[in-house]
Amino acid sequence: MNDDQLLRYSRHILLDDIGIEGQQHLLDAHVLVIGAGGLGSPAALYLAASGVGHITLVDDDEVDLTNLQRQVMHTSARIGQPKVDSGKAALLALNPTIKITALRERAQGARLGELVASASVVLDCSDNFATRHAVNRACVAANVPLVAGAAIRFDGQISVFDARDPQSPCYACLFPEEGAFEDVACATMGVFAPLVGVIGALQAAEALKLISGAGQSLAGKLLLFDGRASEWTSIGIARDPGCAVCGQAV
Repeated sequence: MNDDQLLRYSRHILLDDIGIEGQQHLLDAHVLVIGAGGLGSPAALYLAASGVGHITLVDDDEVDLTNLQRQVMHTSARIGQPKVDSGKAALLALNPTIKITALRERAQGARLGELVASASVVLDCSDNFATRHAVNRACVAANVPLVAGAAIRFDGQISVFDARDPQSPCYACLFPEEGAFEDVACATMGVFAPLVGVIGALQAAEALKLISGAGQSLAGKLLLFDGRASEWTSIGIARDPGCAVCGQAV
């Protein structure tokens, strides 16, 4: 690290759990963020501020006026722009010393697998089960840890699925692909603006911990947040030996 980096990240370096070595791990890391909306905005902003050396944003949508109530990476002046381009501008304005790759696409199949395999950690900030399951399959195949978050109305959830740990469940252990889970959209159900900030910031925190080695991750636990009561509930998650995604690799 040069003198400017030592000063910029000095408050991290002062933490015994991170220090210079942990901060260098962050600078050397590549985080893939799937979704540049409500969850992806706060998550990516904190990753950039913290000095993650390379962040890739993947999203095929454009900034809309209705996004601005909660998607804090975007501005009124950037309505109509691709979200990944708007996000890249915001992240580089915050920290011009890092690399941002903006991909306006809906990554899937071999392309998704390629992107996941190149990452240190993947953040699933998407809003539908099809994408979540596709990202989970790619993370299990590439042995890359996944930080998954979700938020709707006043309810949020977050967990870590670490394919590197043989005891850690994957997303499909918790929500089997054949399960009858219904997608619900903010456009029809609404979402409390600060809720996505709470969950997205926690996604960034879990990614930073995984990369730097600080603390203990949420692998094996699901955190549920009730935004009305401001109450957290922690639920243990076990790996399913019969899981169609990770069970065969046990």
